[in-house]
Amino acid sequence: MMLINLHSAGRYLEYKLLSGHRRGFGIHSPFVFDVVTRVFRNKIDPGIVCRIENIRKRMLSDNSRVKVTDYGAGGNRNSLRSLSEIVRKSSLPKKYCRIIASLAGEYGKGSIVEFGTSLGISTLYLSFGSPSSTIHTAEGCPELAGYASENFRMAERENIRVYNKKFDDFTEDVEKEGLKPGMVFIDGDHRPESLLRYYNRIRKCCREDGVIVIDDIHADSGMSGAWEEIKSMEKGNVTIDINRMGLVFLRGGIAGRDYKIRY
Repeated sequence: MMLINLHSAGRYLEYKLLSGHRRGFGIHSPFVFDVVTRVFRNKIDPGIVCRIENIRKRMLSDNSRVKVTDYGAGGNRNSLRSLSEIVRKSSLPKKYCRIIASLAGEYGKGSIVEFGTSLGISTLYLSFGSPSSTIHTAEGCPELAGYASENFRMAERENIRVYNKKFDDFTEDVEKEGLKPGMVFIDGDHRPESLLRYYNRIRKCCREDGVIVIDDIHADSGMSGAWEEIKSMEKGNVTIDINRMGLVFLRGGIAGRDYKIRY
């Protein structure tokens, strides 16, 4: 655990020293300048944020025990955990939920694919961010998928489709259904070899004007290495590192480049 903390701390220091200004100062690419100044700074309706955060708050105070099946750690690891612990450790912080909601509204037209529903907080932000899109979200653990589905019902969201499947099986469904997502959000499995496998498969399904968002790119050295490999594969496209997340903008015809942007 200490090695992971040291790695993350080192990456964060590098990010603070090298990242571009959050207001776009010094960014010469018109496309990236637009992303930073308009999309990153787009404000989601405070009423929607309050509605979702009230669901998060309710779960943070719920100590009910849940049997969690964790496929992302390799194998079928089962453990009993409280809802409050799961939402505290596994749900995306509000700061980053805001940005995926903005990205969903801008790029997720039609369909959005999410790897890792957990309790559904990030899914709700995607759903409200792009209400005309269908959110296809996968959660391998049946208990978590059930709690997430109940949260969606309480929030009266009808544009979310939950797949209680392992990520590889879910990807196969996306391929078979011929989905062309405008946005993909990958979270929930922090094994670098798995991330690269999902990425390479789902990348072929994406619209050519879409965005792929990867969470926890610097959680450990393996994830950082996977992010570097993805950047090397996407030399013809724009990648943005906002420290916790990596964003790949599929934009043929513009000069590809890697950016670190303070968010």
